[in-house]
Amino acid sequence: MAFKITSPYEIDNTPIFEKDMDDNTLGMATNNGAILLNKNLPPEKKTEVIEHEKIHVDQFKRGDLEYDRKNVYWKGKTYPRSKMKEGAKNLPWEAEAYNINTKKNR
Repeated sequence: MAFKITSPYEIDNTPIFEKDMDDNTLGMATNNGAILLNKNLPPEKKTEVIEHEKIHVDQFKRGDLEYDRKNVYWKGKTYPRSKMKEGAKNLPWEAEAYNINTKKNR
């Protein structure tokens, strides 16, 4: 028997779910194209976080970004998660997301 999991809402066919997250995590894109938002995120911050995470969803679709518990894979290069600060603006996949969103908000 099949069933459908529904999200509270979708934007551009991207399912968006709210969940308990570490206070330092605002949101994240998943390998399967969904966006997870920190359920404690202030409403005025949600749009900004969704726009940022949509860039990561696009990176997954392009095949540029992938991750598992140990590593992040960006354009064929492996980045060990144990040696990085997650979400740092200098990581190439984050730099792209921050740059695109900065251009959009000008």
